[in-house]
Amino acid sequence: MIVNHILSLKGRDVVTIAPDCTLSEAAKILSERRIGALLVRDGGHPVSGIVSERDIVRAVADRGAQALDEPVSRFMTSKVVTCTGETSINNLMELMTQQKFRHVPVVEGSSLVGIISIGDVVKVRVEEIEAEAQAIREYIATA
Repeated sequence: MIVNHILSLKGRDVVTIAPDCTLSEAAKILSERRIGALLVRDGGHPVSGIVSERDIVRAVADRGAQALDEPVSRFMTSKVVTCTGETSINNLMELMTQQKFRHVPVVEGSSLVGIISIGDVVKVRVEEIEAEAQAIREYIATA
């Protein structure tokens, strides 16, 4: 199975934020949309960075509440690892586990086409395992 399969199920909508927006604005969007990360886009690149709930918590822990008035660009992860729609789910799981990422943007050429979260991957894998188990039960029942 590949990333495009997950995107076909969940959609390709990606929530982004500009690098000069504040952490407070980012926190509000994350809360309203009930998501864990925002992709940072400056217009020149498909992905300039990523800012997560964890980044916001760390910023506030390190700099206090005034961090919320600072730009997202100060706290985002700027070296973002991406995948393509053809990336296998197994490779993506391995990457997310090794690098401790919870969100991976999907980029095709110079276009941002989606984002995959660890929750998306787990959901699809659980569905696969349940389907396999059901197939085995049916095989045993007919044998």
